Amino acid sequence: MSEEVKFHVVDIPVPEGTNVIIGQAHFIKTVEDLYEALVTSVPGIKFGLAFCEASHKRLIRHEGNDEELRRLAIEAAKRIGAGHVFVIYIKDAWPINVLNAIKSVQEVVTIFAATGNPLQVIVVETKQGRGVVGVVDGFTPLGVETDDDIAERRAFLRKIGYKK
Repeated sequence: MSEEVKFHVVDIPVPEGTNVIIGQAHFIKTVEDLYEALVTSVPGIKFGLAFCEASHKRLIRHEGNDEELRRLAIEAAKRIGAGHVFVIYIKDAWPINVLNAIKSVQEVVTIFAATGNPLQVIVVETKQGRGVVGVVDGFTPLGVETDDDIAERRAFLRKIGYKK
């Protein structure tokens, strides 16, 4: 007997000036450990995070130092509704500034997305619950970069201080 499986496309809002990071972890202390990883990575970072507990009370645990970002993370976690998934919204920092710290948190299993682009999460639903299958981050490419595009990219990275 086969089990019915449903797929959902969950739109995740990414307001101007914010980035969102979505991943999966495995333990209730994830919320506190992610909080510590974020505040120690970038002085002045603003963030909100939510974590979907997968057993026991099955609550959406949350932390942060910005109430609007915390609210966004909670709402996104509700819409995804998949066990052990976490959502982090950040401001005044970039994912590149915090990803290594997040990945080094012992409970973190994977990162699905870290973006400022429009984002969709593909969620599968079974009798047991929901899980993240993957993400759609931004849009489909329109072509291959030219020599001028390469020069522009390199100049931009130097202008914003990521390359010398």
